[in-house]
Amino acid sequence: MTRIPYASDSLGEEPGLVAAIKARRGGELLNLDRMLLHSPPLARGWNAFLGEVRAGLQLPAAARELAMCYVAVLNDAPYEYSHHAPLYLAAGGRQVVLDAMRLGAEAAGVPELHPGEAALLQLCFESTRLVKVAPATRDAARTALGGDRELVEFIAVVAAYNMVSRFLVATGVTLEEDDAG
Repeated sequence: MTRIPYASDSLGEEPGLVAAIKARRGGELLNLDRMLLHSPPLARGWNAFLGEVRAGLQLPAAARELAMCYVAVLNDAPYEYSHHAPLYLAAGGRQVVLDAMRLGAEAAGVPELHPGEAALLQLCFESTRLVKVAPATRDAARTALGGDRELVEFIAVVAAYNMVSRFLVATGVTLEEDDAG
């Protein structure tokens, strides 16, 4: 059950906002959107910003979704994880990486991981839990991603999805299928 009730998706004063969110989402609103609609300016900015993070970056989709999933695990945000784990796998991610994430601080040490996967998990962990990222971690992630632009984008995805997960957890957003039954 949500801690805050969901807003109506028929905002009379903001029909363009609801339409824009639905367009980005492929025609439907998610519970996250219904929570954001309590504040139209917040929902508008969120839609624009996260739309770019999700679809406007050069960062490969698998790296982007890996960050989103691991941040969700680290912050105990099952809503976020359930939406992004299938996208990670569809982008070429590996189940062994998702399984490793469940180990928390030990995730990057799973022997079946490729060095690049381990580097990205380590950066996610350090940024999310420690805030400070060790130079060696940053360098390993840069090598895994191929350059500074991708590194900056990856770090930004980690930061953005820390915001998302904290919002989801604090407001109590539930999975859509939990509301259907």
